[in-house]
Amino acid sequence: MRSLLTLAIFLVPAWAYAAGFQRPIPNPQSATAELWFLAASVGLLLALGAVHWLVARR
Repeated sequence: MRSLLTLAIFLVPAWAYAAGFQRPIPNPQSATAELWFLAASVGLLLALGAVHWLVARR
């Protein structure tokens, strides 16, 4: 029993070692994502223009 416990104490840390870090490889952006980004960018510019117009009137 004592030898089994000693064996477990020495083997359990060996099982718990973490794997080495592997850098994530970014995926290429799809055409759909680029179109949505374009639409969001245009919407943001229009909103900024509207805010500028509203503030400039005061």
